[in-house]
Amino acid sequence: MSAGPDPAWSRACLAAALVALDPTGTGSVLRARPGPVREAWLDRLRALLPPGAPVTRLPAGIADDALLGGLDLPATLRTGRPVAQAGLAARSHGGVMLVPMAERLTPAIAARLAQALDAGAVEIARDGVTARHPARFGLVLLDEREGEDETVPACLADRAAFHLDLDAIPVGAIAAAPPPLDLALARAADPEMPAEAADTLCALAARLGIASLRAPLLALRVARLHAALDGRAVVAEPDLAAAAALVLAPRARTWPPDDEEGNAPPPVAGIDRAGEPASGPDDDDRRDDHRPADDRILAAAAASLPPGLLARLVSGVTPRTRSPGAGRAGAAAAAQRGRPVGVRPGDPRRGRLALIETLRAAAPWQRLRRGDGEVRLRIAAQDLRIRRLVQRRETTTIFAVDASGSAALERLAEAKGAVEQLLAECYVRRDRVALVAFRGGGADLLLVPTRSLVRAKRALAALPGGGGTPLAAGIAAAGRLAAAERRGGRSPVVLLLTDGRANIDRAGRPGRAQAGADALAAARALAAEGIPGLLIDTAARPQDAARALAAAMGARYLPMPQADAARLAKAVREVAPAA
Repeated sequence: MSAGPDPAWSRACLAAALVALDPTGTGSVLRARPGPVREAWLDRLRALLPPGAPVTRLPAGIADDALLGGLDLPATLRTGRPVAQAGLAARSHGGVMLVPMAERLTPAIAARLAQALDAGAVEIARDGVTARHPARFGLVLLDEREGEDETVPACLADRAAFHLDLDAIPVGAIAAAPPPLDLALARAADPEMPAEAADTLCALAARLGIASLRAPLLALRVARLHAALDGRAVVAEPDLAAAAALVLAPRARTWPPDDEEGNAPPPVAGIDRAGEPASGPDDDDRRDDHRPADDRILAAAAASLPPGLLARLVSGVTPRTRSPGAGRAGAAAAAQRGRPVGVRPGDPRRGRLALIETLRAAAPWQRLRRGDGEVRLRIAAQDLRIRRLVQRRETTTIFAVDASGSAALERLAEAKGAVEQLLAECYVRRDRVALVAFRGGGADLLLVPTRSLVRAKRALAALPGGGGTPLAAGIAAAGRLAAAERRGGRSPVVLLLTDGRANIDRAGRPGRAQAGADALAAARALAAEGIPGLLIDTAARPQDAARALAAAMGARYLPMPQADAARLAKAVREVAPAA
Protein backbone atom coordinates (compact mmCIF):
# COMPACT_ATOMS: atom_id res chain seq x y z
CA MET A 1 0.00 0.00 0.00
CA SER A 2 1.55 3.29 -1.06
CA ALA A 3 1.96 6.07 1.48
CA GLY A 4 -0.28 9.12 1.23
CA PRO A 5 0.93 12.62 0.39
CA ASP A 6 3.20 14.26 2.95
CA PRO A 7 1.04 16.63 5.07
CA ALA A 8 3.71 19.34 5.15
CA TRP A 9 4.10 19.22 1.36
CA SER A 10 0.33 19.32 0.89
CA ARG A 11 0.15 22.46 3.07
CA ALA A 12 3.00 24.00 1.09
CA CYS A 13 1.19 23.30 -2.20
CA LEU A 14 -2.00 24.85 -0.79
CA ALA A 15 0.01 27.94 0.21
CA ALA A 16 1.42 28.16 -3.33
CA ALA A 17 -2.12 28.15 -4.75
CA LEU A 18 -3.23 30.88 -2.34
CA VAL A 19 -0.19 33.02 -3.19
CA ALA A 20 -0.98 32.60 -6.90
CA LEU A 21 -4.59 33.70 -6.27
CA ASP A 22 -3.51 36.95 -4.61
CA PRO A 23 0.26 37.59 -4.70
CA THR A 24 -0.07 41.16 -3.42
CA GLY A 25 -2.19 40.25 -0.42
CA THR A 26 -0.26 37.18 0.73
CA GLY A 27 3.44 36.58 0.09
CA SER A 28 5.56 33.95 1.75
CA VAL A 29 8.73 33.30 3.73
CA LEU A 30 10.32 30.01 2.64
CA ARG A 31 12.85 28.47 5.00
CA ALA A 32 14.56 26.57 2.20
CA ARG A 33 18.06 26.11 0.95
CA PRO A 34 18.57 25.46 -2.78
CA GLY A 35 17.36 22.00 -3.75
CA PRO A 36 14.66 20.02 -5.53
CA VAL A 37 11.95 20.72 -2.94
CA ARG A 38 12.35 24.47 -3.22
CA GLU A 39 12.50 24.36 -7.02
CA ALA A 40 9.38 22.17 -7.14
CA TRP A 41 7.47 24.68 -4.99
CA LEU A 42 8.62 27.63 -7.11
CA ASP A 43 7.76 25.78 -10.34
CA ARG A 44 4.30 25.09 -8.96
CA LEU A 45 3.83 28.76 -8.07
CA ARG A 46 4.90 29.88 -11.57
CA ALA A 47 2.48 27.43 -13.17
CA LEU A 48 -0.44 28.69 -11.05
CA LEU A 49 0.12 32.41 -11.63
CA PRO A 50 -2.01 34.11 -14.31
CA PRO A 51 -0.53 34.03 -17.83
CA GLY A 52 1.91 36.85 -18.31
CA ALA A 53 2.38 37.54 -14.60
CA PRO A 54 6.02 38.51 -14.09
CA VAL A 55 8.31 36.53 -11.78
CA THR A 56 11.38 38.63 -11.05
CA ARG A 57 14.42 37.99 -8.87
CA LEU A 58 16.01 40.59 -6.59
CA PRO A 59 19.79 40.74 -7.14
CA ALA A 60 22.05 41.01 -4.12
CA GLY A 61 23.15 44.56 -3.34
CA ILE A 62 20.71 46.17 -5.77
CA ALA A 63 20.98 49.96 -6.03
CA ASP A 64 18.04 52.27 -5.36
CA ASP A 65 17.74 53.31 -9.01
CA ALA A 66 17.59 49.69 -10.14
CA LEU A 67 14.96 48.82 -7.51
CA LEU A 68 12.72 51.89 -7.48
CA GLY A 69 13.49 53.45 -10.86
CA GLY A 70 15.26 56.65 -11.76
CA LEU A 71 16.88 58.53 -14.56
CA ASP A 72 17.46 56.76 -17.86
CA LEU A 73 20.90 58.25 -18.47
CA PRO A 74 21.43 57.25 -22.14
CA ALA A 75 17.95 58.46 -23.14
CA THR A 76 18.36 61.67 -21.15
CA LEU A 77 21.68 62.50 -22.77
CA ARG A 78 20.29 61.63 -26.18
CA THR A 79 17.14 63.76 -25.92
CA GLY A 80 18.40 66.54 -23.65
CA ARG A 81 15.51 66.17 -21.24
CA PRO A 82 14.92 63.97 -18.19
CA VAL A 83 13.64 60.52 -19.09
CA ALA A 84 12.47 58.18 -16.34
CA GLN A 85 12.90 54.42 -16.34
CA ALA A 86 11.02 51.87 -14.24
CA GLY A 87 12.85 49.85 -11.62
CA LEU A 88 12.53 46.21 -10.62
CA ALA A 89 9.61 46.94 -8.28
CA ALA A 90 7.52 48.43 -11.10
CA ARG A 91 8.48 45.60 -13.47
CA SER A 92 7.19 43.12 -10.86
CA HIS A 93 3.70 44.71 -10.88
CA GLY A 94 1.02 42.06 -10.97
CA GLY A 95 3.39 39.20 -10.21
CA VAL A 96 5.92 37.92 -7.71
CA MET A 97 9.39 39.06 -6.71
CA LEU A 98 11.74 36.30 -5.47
CA VAL A 99 14.30 37.40 -2.87
CA PRO A 100 17.19 34.90 -2.53
CA MET A 101 19.19 35.02 0.72
CA ALA A 102 16.52 37.21 2.31
CA GLU A 103 18.26 36.87 5.67
CA ARG A 104 21.08 39.04 4.29
CA LEU A 105 18.95 41.94 3.09
CA THR A 106 20.20 45.29 4.32
CA PRO A 107 17.79 47.34 6.48
CA ALA A 108 17.66 50.01 3.76
CA ILE A 109 16.53 47.61 1.01
CA ALA A 110 14.06 45.91 3.39
CA ALA A 111 12.55 49.30 4.27
CA ARG A 112 12.16 50.26 0.61
CA LEU A 113 10.46 46.94 -0.19
CA ALA A 114 8.12 47.33 2.78
CA GLN A 115 7.21 50.85 1.67
CA ALA A 116 6.49 49.64 -1.87
CA LEU A 117 4.30 46.82 -0.54
CA ASP A 118 2.27 49.23 1.60
CA ALA A 119 1.89 51.92 -1.06
CA GLY A 120 1.40 49.62 -4.05
CA ALA A 121 3.53 52.02 -6.07
CA VAL A 122 6.96 53.63 -6.22
CA GLU A 123 7.55 57.35 -6.66
CA ILE A 124 10.62 58.97 -8.21
CA ALA A 125 11.40 62.59 -7.40
CA ARG A 126 15.11 63.15 -7.86
CA ASP A 127 17.69 64.06 -10.49
CA GLY A 128 15.08 66.18 -12.25
CA VAL A 129 12.73 63.18 -12.68
CA THR A 130 9.25 62.94 -11.20
CA ALA A 131 7.26 59.81 -11.87
CA ARG A 132 4.98 57.30 -10.18
CA HIS A 133 4.83 53.65 -11.22
CA PRO A 134 2.32 51.06 -9.93
CA ALA A 135 4.11 48.29 -8.06
CA ARG A 136 1.66 45.81 -6.59
CA PHE A 137 3.50 42.53 -6.26
CA GLY A 138 3.99 39.64 -3.88
CA LEU A 139 7.24 38.84 -2.10
CA VAL A 140 8.61 35.32 -1.78
CA LEU A 141 11.46 35.57 0.71
CA LEU A 142 13.92 32.66 0.46
CA ASP A 143 15.44 32.17 3.91
CA GLU A 144 18.69 30.27 3.28
CA ARG A 145 20.35 30.72 6.69
CA GLU A 146 22.44 27.91 8.11
CA GLY A 147 22.11 28.82 11.79
CA GLU A 148 19.76 30.84 13.98
CA ASP A 149 21.88 33.99 14.12
CA GLU A 150 20.50 35.39 10.86
CA THR A 151 16.86 36.28 10.36
CA VAL A 152 14.66 37.64 7.60
CA PRO A 153 14.00 41.36 8.26
CA ALA A 154 11.06 41.61 10.62
CA CYS A 155 9.34 44.33 8.57
CA LEU A 156 9.08 41.94 5.60
CA ALA A 157 8.40 38.73 7.53
CA ASP A 158 5.47 40.45 9.26
CA ARG A 159 3.95 41.33 5.88
CA ALA A 160 4.18 37.76 4.54
CA ALA A 161 1.12 35.60 5.14
CA PHE A 162 2.83 32.20 4.96
CA HIS A 163 5.94 31.02 6.82
CA LEU A 164 6.89 27.61 5.40
CA ASP A 165 9.76 25.31 6.29
CA LEU A 166 10.58 23.40 3.11
CA ASP A 167 13.83 22.07 4.58
CA ALA A 168 11.75 19.74 6.75
CA ILE A 169 10.07 18.16 3.70
CA PRO A 170 11.78 15.03 2.29
CA VAL A 171 12.66 15.03 -1.40
CA GLY A 172 10.52 11.97 -2.01
CA ALA A 173 7.38 13.86 -0.94
CA ILE A 174 7.32 16.02 -4.07
CA ALA A 175 6.55 12.96 -6.21
CA ALA A 176 3.14 12.67 -4.49
CA ALA A 177 2.16 16.30 -5.04
CA PRO A 178 -1.56 17.15 -5.13
CA PRO A 179 -2.90 17.66 -8.65
CA PRO A 180 -2.68 21.21 -10.07
CA LEU A 181 -5.70 23.42 -9.52
CA ASP A 182 -7.70 25.52 -11.96
CA LEU A 183 -7.78 28.96 -10.35
CA ALA A 184 -9.86 30.78 -13.01
CA LEU A 185 -13.16 30.46 -11.12
CA ALA A 186 -11.52 31.20 -7.77
CA ARG A 187 -10.07 34.48 -9.12
CA ALA A 188 -13.53 35.63 -10.15
CA ALA A 189 -15.20 34.66 -6.84
CA ASP A 190 -15.82 37.09 -3.97
CA PRO A 191 -16.93 35.10 -0.90
CA GLU A 192 -18.83 36.90 1.83
CA MET A 193 -17.06 37.27 5.17
CA PRO A 194 -19.23 36.70 8.29
CA ALA A 195 -19.07 39.47 10.87
CA GLU A 196 -17.85 37.14 13.63
CA ALA A 197 -14.90 35.82 11.60
CA ALA A 198 -12.65 38.75 12.48
CA ASP A 199 -13.44 38.39 16.20
CA THR A 200 -12.65 34.67 16.07
CA LEU A 201 -9.26 35.06 14.39
CA CYS A 202 -8.26 38.05 16.54
CA ALA A 203 -9.12 36.13 19.70
CA LEU A 204 -7.19 33.13 18.47
CA ALA A 205 -4.14 35.27 17.63
CA ALA A 206 -4.21 36.68 21.16
CA ARG A 207 -4.44 33.17 22.66
CA LEU A 208 -1.38 32.14 20.65
CA GLY A 209 0.64 35.12 21.88
CA ILE A 210 0.85 36.83 18.47
CA ALA A 211 1.46 40.54 18.98
CA SER A 212 1.34 41.62 15.34
CA LEU A 213 -1.91 43.18 14.15
CA ARG A 214 -1.12 42.16 10.58
CA ALA A 215 -1.37 38.44 11.42
CA PRO A 216 -5.19 38.31 11.90
CA LEU A 217 -5.67 40.63 8.90
CA LEU A 218 -3.61 38.29 6.74
CA ALA A 219 -5.51 35.32 8.17
CA LEU A 220 -8.82 36.93 7.18
CA ARG A 221 -7.57 37.45 3.63
CA VAL A 222 -6.33 33.85 3.42
CA ALA A 223 -9.67 32.56 4.75
CA ARG A 224 -11.50 34.42 1.96
CA LEU A 225 -9.08 33.04 -0.65
CA HIS A 226 -9.51 29.53 0.72
CA ALA A 227 -13.28 29.82 0.47
CA ALA A 228 -12.96 30.97 -3.15
CA LEU A 229 -10.64 28.07 -3.87
CA ASP A 230 -13.18 25.60 -2.48
CA GLY A 231 -16.09 27.26 -4.31
CA ARG A 232 -17.95 28.56 -1.24
CA ALA A 233 -19.97 31.76 -1.40
CA VAL A 234 -19.55 32.43 2.33
CA VAL A 235 -16.42 31.97 4.42
CA ALA A 236 -17.01 28.97 6.68
CA GLU A 237 -15.24 27.34 9.62
CA PRO A 238 -13.00 25.13 7.42
CA ASP A 239 -11.67 28.31 5.78
CA LEU A 240 -10.95 29.92 9.15
CA ALA A 241 -9.27 26.71 10.27
CA ALA A 242 -7.05 26.68 7.16
CA ALA A 243 -6.13 30.34 7.75
CA ALA A 244 -5.25 29.62 11.37
CA ALA A 245 -3.12 26.65 10.37
CA LEU A 246 -1.24 28.45 7.58
CA VAL A 247 -0.94 31.98 8.96
CA LEU A 248 -1.29 31.94 12.76
CA ALA A 249 0.28 28.61 13.75
CA PRO A 250 3.82 29.36 12.44
CA ARG A 251 3.73 32.68 14.36
CA ALA A 252 2.58 31.17 17.69
CA ARG A 253 4.65 32.14 20.72
CA THR A 254 2.58 30.59 23.52
CA TRP A 255 -0.12 27.97 23.99
CA PRO A 256 -3.42 28.64 25.81
CA PRO A 257 -3.06 27.99 29.58
CA ASP A 258 -5.37 25.92 31.74
CA ASP A 259 -8.83 27.29 32.47
CA GLU A 260 -9.75 29.10 35.69
CA GLU A 261 -10.72 25.86 37.43
CA GLY A 262 -7.31 24.34 36.79
CA ASN A 263 -8.52 21.94 34.12
CA ALA A 264 -6.45 21.48 31.00
CA PRO A 265 -8.17 22.40 27.75
CA PRO A 266 -9.38 19.52 25.63
CA PRO A 267 -6.84 17.72 23.45
CA VAL A 268 -6.17 19.47 20.18
CA ALA A 269 -6.34 17.51 16.93
CA GLY A 270 -5.27 14.28 18.62
CA ILE A 271 -2.38 15.95 20.52
CA ASP A 272 -2.31 16.20 24.29
CA ARG A 273 -0.69 18.91 26.44
CA ALA A 274 2.69 17.24 26.27
CA GLY A 275 2.63 17.02 22.52
CA GLU A 276 1.87 13.27 22.54
CA PRO A 277 -1.03 11.48 20.82
CA ALA A 278 -4.28 11.85 22.75
CA SER A 279 -7.25 9.51 22.96
CA GLY A 280 -8.88 7.71 20.03
CA PRO A 281 -10.64 9.39 17.14
CA ASP A 282 -14.12 8.52 18.37
CA ASP A 283 -13.53 10.33 21.64
CA ASP A 284 -12.17 13.34 19.74
CA ASP A 285 -15.26 13.46 17.51
CA ARG A 286 -17.61 13.41 20.50
CA ARG A 287 -15.64 16.20 22.18
CA ASP A 288 -15.54 18.32 19.01
CA ASP A 289 -19.34 18.46 18.95
CA HIS A 290 -19.32 20.41 22.24
CA ARG A 291 -16.24 22.54 21.75
CA PRO A 292 -16.48 26.25 20.81
CA ALA A 293 -15.37 27.39 17.37
CA ASP A 294 -12.13 28.86 18.75
CA ASP A 295 -11.04 25.45 20.04
CA ARG A 296 -11.91 23.69 16.82
CA ILE A 297 -9.93 26.23 14.79
CA LEU A 298 -7.10 25.95 17.32
CA ALA A 299 -7.01 22.23 16.55
CA ALA A 300 -6.08 22.96 12.94
CA ALA A 301 -3.35 25.33 14.09
CA ALA A 302 -1.89 22.68 16.40
CA ALA A 303 -1.84 20.10 13.64
CA SER A 304 0.40 22.32 11.51
CA LEU A 305 2.99 23.08 14.19
CA PRO A 306 6.46 21.61 13.57
CA PRO A 307 7.25 18.45 15.58
CA GLY A 308 8.19 19.24 19.17
CA LEU A 309 7.20 22.91 19.00
CA LEU A 310 3.81 22.36 20.62
CA ALA A 311 5.42 20.86 23.72
CA ARG A 312 7.77 23.85 24.02
CA LEU A 313 4.91 26.32 23.59
CA VAL A 314 2.86 24.53 26.24
CA SER A 315 5.73 24.67 28.70
CA GLY A 316 6.41 28.31 27.93
CA VAL A 317 9.82 27.67 26.40
CA THR A 318 10.22 29.39 23.05
CA PRO A 319 13.17 29.05 20.70
CA ARG A 320 15.95 31.46 21.46
CA THR A 321 16.38 34.16 18.85
CA ARG A 322 18.86 36.90 18.44
CA SER A 323 18.03 40.57 18.03
CA PRO A 324 17.61 41.76 14.44
CA GLY A 325 20.73 43.87 14.76
CA ALA A 326 22.87 40.93 15.87
CA GLY A 327 24.85 39.46 13.05
CA ARG A 328 28.09 37.79 12.15
CA ALA A 329 29.61 40.42 9.90
CA GLY A 330 30.96 42.80 12.53
CA ALA A 331 29.94 46.41 13.01
CA ALA A 332 30.04 48.70 10.01
CA ALA A 333 31.14 52.30 10.22
CA ALA A 334 31.57 55.19 7.83
CA ALA A 335 35.08 55.17 6.41
CA GLN A 336 37.29 56.58 3.72
CA ARG A 337 37.73 53.11 2.30
CA GLY A 338 35.58 50.02 2.24
CA ARG A 339 32.51 48.73 0.45
CA PRO A 340 30.34 51.27 -1.44
CA VAL A 341 26.75 51.48 -0.16
CA GLY A 342 25.45 54.52 -2.02
CA VAL A 343 26.32 58.07 -3.04
CA ARG A 344 25.87 61.57 -1.66
CA PRO A 345 26.62 65.11 -2.82
CA GLY A 346 30.15 66.07 -1.89
CA ASP A 347 33.63 67.19 -2.82
CA PRO A 348 35.73 64.56 -4.67
CA ARG A 349 38.73 65.75 -2.65
CA ARG A 350 37.01 64.28 0.42
CA GLY A 351 35.88 61.02 -1.13
CA ARG A 352 35.74 58.90 -4.26
CA LEU A 353 34.02 60.47 -7.25
CA ALA A 354 30.92 58.55 -8.41
CA LEU A 355 31.11 59.31 -12.12
CA ILE A 356 27.88 57.70 -13.33
CA GLU A 357 25.82 59.28 -10.54
CA THR A 358 27.43 62.64 -11.24
CA LEU A 359 26.40 62.37 -14.88
CA ARG A 360 22.89 61.42 -13.83
CA ALA A 361 22.65 64.56 -11.67
CA ALA A 362 24.01 66.79 -14.44
CA ALA A 363 22.07 65.37 -17.41
CA PRO A 364 18.65 67.04 -16.80
CA TRP A 365 20.24 70.54 -16.79
CA GLN A 366 22.22 70.35 -20.03
CA ARG A 367 19.62 72.12 -22.20
CA LEU A 368 19.71 75.13 -19.87
CA ARG A 369 23.49 75.18 -19.47
CA ARG A 370 24.57 74.69 -23.07
CA GLY A 371 24.88 77.47 -25.59
CA ASP A 372 23.61 77.27 -29.12
CA GLY A 373 25.29 74.43 -30.97
CA GLU A 374 27.41 73.49 -27.95
CA VAL A 375 27.89 69.78 -27.41
CA ARG A 376 30.11 69.84 -24.34
CA LEU A 377 28.75 68.40 -21.11
CA ARG A 378 28.61 71.07 -18.41
CA ILE A 379 28.92 69.84 -14.82
CA ALA A 380 28.33 72.17 -11.87
CA ALA A 381 29.56 71.78 -8.31
CA GLN A 382 26.10 70.74 -7.09
CA ASP A 383 26.15 67.80 -9.53
CA LEU A 384 29.20 66.16 -7.99
CA ARG A 385 28.52 62.91 -6.18
CA ILE A 386 30.92 60.91 -4.02
CA ARG A 387 30.57 57.34 -2.79
CA ARG A 388 29.42 56.43 0.69
CA LEU A 389 31.66 53.70 2.02
CA VAL A 390 31.41 51.35 4.98
CA GLN A 391 34.19 49.25 6.39
CA ARG A 392 33.67 46.11 8.44
CA ARG A 393 35.34 46.31 11.80
CA GLU A 394 38.17 43.87 12.21
CA THR A 395 37.29 40.76 14.19
CA THR A 396 39.41 39.19 16.92
CA THR A 397 38.67 35.57 17.81
CA ILE A 398 39.85 34.78 21.34
CA PHE A 399 40.30 31.09 22.10
CA ALA A 400 40.19 30.37 25.84
CA VAL A 401 41.33 26.75 26.16
CA ASP A 402 41.11 24.59 29.26
CA ALA A 403 44.53 22.94 29.49
CA SER A 404 44.02 21.35 32.92
CA GLY A 405 44.61 17.74 33.73
CA SER A 406 41.01 16.63 33.08
CA ALA A 407 40.96 18.38 29.69
CA ALA A 408 44.33 16.96 28.71
CA LEU A 409 43.01 13.48 29.32
CA GLU A 410 39.92 14.06 27.18
CA ARG A 411 39.71 16.70 24.43
CA LEU A 412 42.82 18.89 24.40
CA ALA A 413 44.20 17.30 21.24
CA GLU A 414 40.91 17.84 19.37
CA ALA A 415 40.71 21.43 20.63
CA LYS A 416 44.17 22.11 19.26
CA GLY A 417 43.14 20.68 15.90
CA ALA A 418 40.02 22.86 15.75
CA VAL A 419 41.96 26.00 16.62
CA GLU A 420 44.56 25.22 13.96
CA GLN A 421 41.86 24.80 11.29
CA LEU A 422 40.24 28.07 12.30
CA LEU A 423 43.58 29.86 12.17
CA ALA A 424 43.86 29.16 8.45
CA GLU A 425 40.33 30.44 7.82
CA CYS A 426 40.88 33.55 9.91
CA TYR A 427 44.06 34.18 7.95
CA VAL A 428 42.08 34.12 4.70
CA ARG A 429 39.54 36.57 6.18
CA ARG A 430 42.37 38.68 7.63
CA ASP A 431 40.92 38.30 11.14
CA ARG A 432 43.06 38.42 14.26
CA VAL A 433 43.38 35.43 16.59
CA ALA A 434 44.46 35.24 20.24
CA LEU A 435 44.99 32.23 22.51
CA VAL A 436 44.46 32.12 26.29
CA ALA A 437 45.25 28.90 28.17
CA PHE A 438 44.31 28.28 31.80
CA ARG A 439 45.74 25.53 33.98
CA GLY A 440 47.34 25.12 37.39
CA GLY A 441 46.97 28.35 39.35
CA GLY A 442 46.00 30.85 36.65
CA ALA A 443 45.66 31.84 33.00
CA ASP A 444 48.36 32.72 30.46
CA LEU A 445 48.13 34.73 27.27
CA LEU A 446 50.03 32.40 24.95
CA LEU A 447 49.29 34.35 21.78
CA VAL A 448 48.60 38.06 21.57
CA PRO A 449 46.12 39.07 18.83
CA THR A 450 47.84 38.35 15.54
CA ARG A 451 47.33 37.25 11.95
CA SER A 452 50.57 35.28 11.84
CA LEU A 453 49.99 31.59 11.16
CA VAL A 454 53.54 30.73 12.17
CA ARG A 455 53.27 32.34 15.60
CA ALA A 456 49.82 30.82 16.19
CA LYS A 457 50.90 27.29 15.34
CA ARG A 458 54.02 27.67 17.45
CA ALA A 459 51.89 28.73 20.45
CA LEU A 460 49.56 25.79 19.90
CA ALA A 461 52.40 23.32 19.79
CA ALA A 462 53.71 24.68 23.07
CA LEU A 463 50.31 24.50 24.81
CA PRO A 464 50.91 22.30 27.89
CA GLY A 465 48.37 20.17 29.72
CA GLY A 466 47.93 19.22 33.37
CA GLY A 467 47.17 20.73 36.76
CA GLY A 468 44.04 22.26 38.24
CA THR A 469 41.24 24.13 36.47
CA PRO A 470 41.23 27.89 37.26
CA LEU A 471 38.15 28.49 35.12
CA ALA A 472 37.34 31.93 36.57
CA ALA A 473 40.86 33.16 35.83
CA GLY A 474 40.60 31.92 32.23
CA ILE A 475 37.25 33.63 31.60
CA ALA A 476 38.44 36.84 33.23
CA ALA A 477 41.62 36.88 31.12
CA ALA A 478 39.60 36.37 27.95
CA GLY A 479 37.23 39.16 29.03
CA ARG A 480 40.05 41.62 29.65
CA LEU A 481 41.54 40.88 26.26
CA ALA A 482 38.12 41.22 24.58
CA ALA A 483 37.55 44.60 26.27
CA ALA A 484 40.93 45.82 25.06
CA GLU A 485 40.18 44.72 21.51
CA ARG A 486 36.82 46.48 21.60
CA ARG A 487 38.46 49.71 22.77
CA GLY A 488 40.76 49.36 19.78
CA GLY A 489 37.78 49.40 17.41
CA ARG A 490 37.64 45.65 16.77
CA SER A 491 34.85 43.11 17.30
CA PRO A 492 35.88 40.39 19.79
CA VAL A 493 34.42 36.88 19.96
CA VAL A 494 35.26 34.53 22.86
CA LEU A 495 35.36 30.78 22.25
CA LEU A 496 35.65 28.86 25.51
CA LEU A 497 36.69 25.20 25.31
CA THR A 498 36.27 23.49 28.70
CA ASP A 499 34.47 20.72 30.55
CA GLY A 500 33.16 23.30 33.07
CA ARG A 501 34.52 21.52 36.16
CA ALA A 502 36.41 24.27 38.01
CA ASN A 503 38.47 23.40 41.09
CA ILE A 504 40.69 26.50 41.55
CA ASP A 505 39.03 29.73 42.67
CA ARG A 506 39.85 33.29 41.62
CA ALA A 507 42.50 33.63 44.34
CA GLY A 508 44.28 30.43 43.27
CA ARG A 509 43.01 28.30 46.17
CA PRO A 510 41.61 24.77 45.63
CA GLY A 511 37.94 24.10 46.31
CA ARG A 512 35.19 23.18 43.87
CA ALA A 513 32.32 25.14 45.47
CA GLN A 514 34.08 28.52 45.52
CA ALA A 515 35.76 27.84 42.18
CA GLY A 516 32.38 27.17 40.55
CA ALA A 517 30.85 30.34 42.04
CA ASP A 518 33.80 32.45 40.84
CA ALA A 519 33.53 30.97 37.34
CA LEU A 520 29.82 31.84 37.13
CA ALA A 521 30.52 35.38 38.33
CA ALA A 522 33.21 35.82 35.69
CA ALA A 523 30.84 34.45 33.03
CA ARG A 524 28.11 36.92 34.04
CA ALA A 525 30.59 39.78 33.84
CA LEU A 526 31.51 38.70 30.31
CA ALA A 527 27.81 38.59 29.34
CA ALA A 528 27.27 42.07 30.81
CA GLU A 529 29.85 43.42 28.37
CA GLY A 530 27.81 42.07 25.46
CA ILE A 531 30.67 39.98 24.08
CA PRO A 532 29.40 37.13 21.86
CA GLY A 533 30.71 33.69 22.60
CA LEU A 534 30.47 29.94 22.26
CA LEU A 535 31.12 27.37 24.97
CA ILE A 536 32.21 23.98 23.67
CA ASP A 537 31.84 21.27 26.31
CA THR A 538 34.89 19.07 25.78
CA ALA A 539 33.92 16.41 28.33
CA ALA A 540 33.20 12.83 27.29
CA ARG A 541 29.54 13.42 28.26
CA PRO A 542 27.62 16.72 28.45
CA GLN A 543 28.13 18.40 31.82
CA ASP A 544 25.47 20.38 33.72
CA ALA A 545 28.21 22.68 35.01
CA ALA A 546 29.26 23.60 31.47
CA ARG A 547 25.64 24.17 30.43
CA ALA A 548 25.07 26.51 33.40
CA LEU A 549 28.29 28.35 32.59
CA ALA A 550 27.16 28.91 28.99
CA ALA A 551 23.83 30.28 30.23
CA ALA A 552 25.65 32.71 32.53
CA MET A 553 27.86 33.85 29.64
CA GLY A 554 24.86 34.33 27.36
CA ALA A 555 26.71 32.06 24.95
CA ARG A 556 25.64 29.13 22.84
CA TYR A 557 26.30 25.77 24.50
CA LEU A 558 27.61 22.97 22.32
CA PRO A 559 28.37 19.55 23.83
CA MET A 560 30.78 17.53 21.73
CA PRO A 561 30.79 14.01 23.19
CA GLN A 562 32.39 12.60 20.05
CA ALA A 563 34.12 15.69 18.74
CA ASP A 564 36.81 15.83 16.15
CA ALA A 565 38.69 18.81 14.76
CA ALA A 566 36.46 19.24 11.73
CA ARG A 567 33.21 19.31 13.73
CA LEU A 568 34.63 21.74 16.25
CA ALA A 569 35.79 23.99 13.44
CA LYS A 570 32.32 23.97 11.88
CA ALA A 571 30.73 24.93 15.19
CA VAL A 572 33.15 27.79 15.69
CA ARG A 573 32.48 29.12 12.18
CA GLU A 574 28.80 29.52 13.04
CA VAL A 575 29.65 31.98 15.81
CA ALA A 576 32.72 33.70 14.40
CA PRO A 577 32.03 36.78 12.24
CA ALA A 578 31.87 36.07 8.52
CA ALA A 579 34.23 37.58 6.02
